[in-house]
Amino acid sequence: MRRNTASALAATAAAVAALALLPATTASADSTVLTYGSAAGTAVPVGDVLTASLASGTNATLATSSGGTSGITCTGSTLSATVMANPAAPGTATESATAQTFSGCTSNVLGVTGVRSITVNNLPYSTAANSDGTVTVTPASGSTIQTTVVLSTLLGSITCVYRAPSLAAVSSNSATSLTFTNQAFTKFSGSVLCAGNGYFTATYAPVVDSSVSGSPAIYTN
Repeated sequence: MRRNTASALAATAAAVAALALLPATTASADSTVLTYGSAAGTAVPVGDVLTASLASGTNATLATSSGGTSGITCTGSTLSATVMANPAAPGTATESATAQTFSGCTSNVLGVTGVRSITVNNLPYSTAANSDGTVTVTPASGSTIQTTVVLSTLLGSITCVYRAPSLAAVSSNSATSLTFTNQAFTKFSGSVLCAGNGYFTATYAPVVDSSVSGSPAIYTN
């Protein structure tokens, strides 16, 4: 069981979709779902790029079991998404999750000596940010959410590929954050040393509009 490792990183894809939202507070009648600067503030234009890194002092973890402590820990991770639609609130804004990175990754799994790379495949993903703060990430039609993890082990380098049909997250306006908790992935291919399942947990904050001067925080209404 301790050999099971990188799977949770599949959630990585998840992270990507993350960008597009933060939960809502009371919005004005003419507010859009996504605003910057404050809740019910300035409408985020279609085409703006939203970005986020891990919340200060937190890590992205990928456990070999739900809520477990064995797996991979990354001290750095970033997300990027482009706003595709931002209707009046209440409603659902959509984004195209285009990039996600991980850095400073280590593993405490027996037999694993290092994490060589983590790559989110099949981008972009579609992200739906709802006024109630729930977020759903889905792949393109006919595709799947997929993450490839390359590990160094006592037996050499191994590649683990994980997939998920969709991912879910929760946003919060109080911290302008996006949180993924125990998002499950299943091994699609790889060595017997690859975990059969993986669970991804991470909090990204603040989510900001990088297309606006000063990169103001994003709110969901």
